[in-house]
Amino acid sequence: MIDKIAASIADALSGVKDGSTVLIGGFGTSGIPGELIDGLIAQGAKDLTVVNNNAGNGDQGLAALLKTGRVRKIICSFPRQVDSHVFDGLYRSGKLELELVPQGNLAERMRAAGAGIGAFFCPTGYGTELAKGKETREIDGRQYVLEYPIHGDVALIKAEAADRWGNLVYRKAARNFGPVMATAAKLTVASVYEIRELGELDPEAVVTPGIYVGKIVKIPRVATQAGGFKEAA
Repeated sequence: MIDKIAASIADALSGVKDGSTVLIGGFGTSGIPGELIDGLIAQGAKDLTVVNNNAGNGDQGLAALLKTGRVRKIICSFPRQVDSHVFDGLYRSGKLELELVPQGNLAERMRAAGAGIGAFFCPTGYGTELAKGKETREIDGRQYVLEYPIHGDVALIKAEAADRWGNLVYRKAARNFGPVMATAAKLTVASVYEIRELGELDPEAVVTPGIYVGKIVKIPRVATQAGGFKEAA
């Protein structure tokens, strides 16, 4: 019987090794798997390469992971924001390596990894510092830059609901990078608010098929002071 539901976050992340490349979903704070990041901090893996759209906000989530000093390199599109002081301090002191990737390229490089594409030519970044040292080629009169896939050892993503086979549905903008990251990693761990019975998820609504998901962890919705619930936007 296929059952991908993990007993705990610690159980789901037990196989993360030092030196791993970890793909972390989220766009800013929307859809970021905060509980899984906290679990990774507790798990203790170090010398990590982290791939995310940005480089953390405030002192929580991804920023808290960076603050532990266990991330060697971050690959992202938007490292600097008004509250990215953790990243700023680490980068300026030479304690964190940065690979800056345009957002579309970031998504496509992970999609290429999941699709088994060895490399692709993209016009974005041509003639800028981002293309320095990379192969370029003129195709039909336009200049392109050769880009390579981003493969992950682990992907940490957040979804709205799953069944025990690992099929995932997302909530609105919380979907962002989760689906493409799931295809690009050797192991995908997804946190979800609800676990449905087999057959309850509308097949037409399933965005990430269970074949791409290794572990599922159910997390609680957090009540707010206003009496509602804090969810991914």
